[in-house]
Amino acid sequence: MAEVDLVDLRSQIEAAADRIGPYVRRTPLEFSHGLSEKNGGNVFIKMESEQRTGSFKVRGAFNKCLVLSSEKPGVQVTTASSGNHGLACTLAMKTVGLTGTIYLPENVSKTKELALVREGAVLRHHGTDVEKTETKARQMALEEGIDFISPYNDMDVMTGHGTIGKEILEDLPDVDAVFVPVGGGGLIAGMAAYIKALKPTAKVVGCQPAHSAVMAKSVEAGRILDLPSLDTLSDGTAGGVEEGSITFPICQQCVDDWVLVEEDVISDAIYFMMAEHHKIVEGAAGVAIGAFLKTAQKYHGKSVAIISCGANISMEKIKKIIELRQQ
Repeated sequence: MAEVDLVDLRSQIEAAADRIGPYVRRTPLEFSHGLSEKNGGNVFIKMESEQRTGSFKVRGAFNKCLVLSSEKPGVQVTTASSGNHGLACTLAMKTVGLTGTIYLPENVSKTKELALVREGAVLRHHGTDVEKTETKARQMALEEGIDFISPYNDMDVMTGHGTIGKEILEDLPDVDAVFVPVGGGGLIAGMAAYIKALKPTAKVVGCQPAHSAVMAKSVEAGRILDLPSLDTLSDGTAGGVEEGSITFPICQQCVDDWVLVEEDVISDAIYFMMAEHHKIVEGAAGVAIGAFLKTAQKYHGKSVAIISCGANISMEKIKKIIELRQQ
């Protein structure tokens, strides 16, 4: 396995931070008394769930769209998404003057689809797995001669997401471990590259739902696997990893540990955020919080940052989570 150039990635992430700064929020790193009690340390939640569009995805979307608009003003683009990436791209495209189409899986969250419609997105549906949806969108982009914005397998998208790692190290320089939800790996690859470049002793923990753990199992196998995904509360991280993805070797080199999280633990984590922090978070955020809850004693006395990556969850899911706790 070729060594990943962390110095170059750090430089690209710092450039991305300067580029997207006027367009995205520097989200708070909120201390959690409830989580700190679990490990006897200091646990903080990076509130990307309070980012524009309710998700960290605007960071990568703005970085990519700003690069494209500077190189090809007015270019037409397309992308594929389980919702959050599409919403982020829609906002970024509108802001910088690009036009395009968003491909969605047929089983996408209705909450996320409605948000896209309200933003004026042009939508097409294909398949029930994000990877297959992305393959279709790439095919159409090739046939129509337009640019495709990958949700994760793109250097500008990944380095845009990596700016979260930069903010965490600035706000919590003594951080010992960072828990990051993982789907295709764009978020964790960008963050891990930056963190390992500046503070290699900090542990980066990849968090996936047990029902859809393609990246974790691929890293374990040493190659990208084609595995099925079951339904999960964490629809934002569900699905496969594209063959040859730039995120895979970075995950291999820079992610220290993997935690697979069961559905009941994800549900408990979402409930915890409502009860303790009075915040609504989506399933993917629940995966990272749940992963910490499963492994808190391993990080006894440590300073920990957990990425609450998004807040786009349906009222139906929230209602079910509350009802389960009251039984």
